[in-house]
Amino acid sequence: MAVIMGTAGHIDHGKTSLVRALTGIDCDRLGEEKRRGITIELGFAHADLPDGTRMGIVDMPGHERFVRTMVAGASGIDFVLLVIAADEGVMPQTREHLEICTLLGVKHGLVALTKTDMVDEEMLELAREDVADFLKGTFLEGAPIFPVSSMTGEGMDALRTAIVEQSRRQPRRRSDLFRLPVDRVFSLKGHGTVVTGTLVSGSAKVGDDVELLPGGKSSHIRSIQNHGQSVEQAEAGHRISLNLHGLSVEDISRGDVVTHVGAMRESTRWIVELTCLKSSPRGLRHRKEVHFHHSARELSARLYFYDRDRLEPGQTALAEVHFSEPVAGVFADRCIVRSFSPLRTVAGGSILYPLDSAPRRSKISPEMQKKLLALPTADDAGRIAVQLELAGRLGAPLAELSLLTDIAPKPLEKQLQAMSGRGLAFCWDKEAKSWISASALEELSSNALEAVEYFHKKNPLQPGMAKGVVLAGMGRNVPQKLTHYVLEKLLKGGKLAADGETLRLPGHKVSLANDQQALCDALLKAHRESPLVPPNHTELFAELGITSKQAQPMFKLLAADGTLVKIKEDLYFLGEVMEELRAKVRAWFETHEEISPGDFRDLTTISRKNGVALLEHFDKEQMTMRVGEKRVLRGRRP
Repeated sequence: MAVIMGTAGHIDHGKTSLVRALTGIDCDRLGEEKRRGITIELGFAHADLPDGTRMGIVDMPGHERFVRTMVAGASGIDFVLLVIAADEGVMPQTREHLEICTLLGVKHGLVALTKTDMVDEEMLELAREDVADFLKGTFLEGAPIFPVSSMTGEGMDALRTAIVEQSRRQPRRRSDLFRLPVDRVFSLKGHGTVVTGTLVSGSAKVGDDVELLPGGKSSHIRSIQNHGQSVEQAEAGHRISLNLHGLSVEDISRGDVVTHVGAMRESTRWIVELTCLKSSPRGLRHRKEVHFHHSARELSARLYFYDRDRLEPGQTALAEVHFSEPVAGVFADRCIVRSFSPLRTVAGGSILYPLDSAPRRSKISPEMQKKLLALPTADDAGRIAVQLELAGRLGAPLAELSLLTDIAPKPLEKQLQAMSGRGLAFCWDKEAKSWISASALEELSSNALEAVEYFHKKNPLQPGMAKGVVLAGMGRNVPQKLTHYVLEKLLKGGKLAADGETLRLPGHKVSLANDQQALCDALLKAHRESPLVPPNHTELFAELGITSKQAQPMFKLLAADGTLVKIKEDLYFLGEVMEELRAKVRAWFETHEEISPGDFRDLTTISRKNGVALLEHFDKEQMTMRVGEKRVLRGRRP
């Protein structure tokens, strides 16, 4: 893995000259830069380290008008070389560049006190003390300060040695997620469109299919160069250029991200942890529009705070950021906020939830807000648990969880399996590797149980509820696989019981009032008195002094437990009679190929009208099959 060092500091403090003295490479490539003697665009150089690796160097412009360019370069560095001229000392862009590096999460660096050939010993010592005092309370407090001269070479060997030592102490970058934020795009005659940037994570090979975010324009990598040398593959931390097939310069902007197809998601809304600089002249207002910098991208955005109307200097708070256009990021990416007027750096922080699927501010409880603010220091399991809980009742697939936690898929899946064993997370779709939190599963389960309980209260005479209605009761837009997973958990856990396609609470029993029980008994008695000639309902209801509306729930109840079998509207037969009739029909087919309505009447003594209805019922049961006016036994081989 390669390491990237960035230079930072005020204009004309000798950053570019220092890089040239260290590497022999002139980073000022534009004619205007050479003519004016200032760095305008990002410059790039490299140095070969003793272990055989090549360190990339990003030379960043120091003029206040080019801070946006400086941010684009600083977003990909591992450590900073802060450059301060001995004859001028700490200047405005020295302060702002150090603040930007702090906000971007840079934690390591060195200090070069340049132009020592232009001051005497006494002034040099005063400059060193001034710099040391300036660095107190920053991540560079106590960092070694190297007096150097790019003109005479004084102090360069000690600085080179320190840079090599610093490069060895940098943490590893994520290796699975390829993403290259574009900081430069141009057309090369005979080759086509070329983009450059720092490969912040993952790796890329010649021939890889890639896409450009935002927008999703597709391409593939025709060639890769690393510091002017053609390579087949580039690893995280390399400064590279990609020759992209099928894209024009107009298709690409600074800040676009090149990534493998489907690896990342773009969004117009993020949740971030935001810190307002102590040096900011004023706080940030709720709903304030700002310049938002992420990686090499700058775009306008609006800030919405959760618990305040204003973020004062020195304060940290949770904010929802709404963007003017889509942007792609990963958990823990750093960001910079600059005000419109005056145009200066005022805040920065880290991404906590980089997807549109985050609940709106009003839906995030104060307790969840505290959990979000604790995410940057949480361990992997804690981070996964919070992000899965925030993902809500649908959970998230593994690929999205990887973006929400900045954990590679393999270790992430291992953590999820361990959480599953403790009942904290559940995989509801093994094919899509979709996971859901315990709290979200509990919410869906409660919705289903409440739907069944409500049904029992409204329909006390029905033994249960149709499975499809229970599934719908979990809520709108819940995937079918998830509803079936929840249902299976409820059945296995004994919280629901199933009778075929009917579901009920385990303790539910049909309870009849005395008059209802008497009515059931009367209906059943009438059918038993004449089992093969069921009673005429109009006459029966008149005899019993009831209406059809009063009788229908009793018929449903008797049919549900199989005591009566509904043949058609207003025609029921006893369950045991139906078994006898089926047995007679099967016995008939032992010696006959077919049966007609007349045959059925002779066999059973049942009227032709009711006999036809029974034969049609047997067709529906798929015991028989109609051929013309007769029936044959279904499934019989000729």
